Amino acid sequence: MLTFKARSTQQVQVFHDAACANEGTNEGEPGYRAHHVPGVYVAYVRDPDGNKLAPLFRDASK
Repeated sequence: MLTFKARSTQQVQVFHDAACANEGTNEGEPGYRAHHVPGVYVAYVRDPDGNKLAPLFRDASK
């Protein structure tokens, strides 16, 4: 799995939407994950080759 640093929750959403619109597969909707470090906002997709990708934003206010 490759993780990409995002600068905002909106950037995570845009990445996820773009990946799914271009032959990617949704592996987890964008959102906060309670089981991660507090404030982690992430989404998961698989590219057409099967690689799992995750844009991730750390929200310091959470």
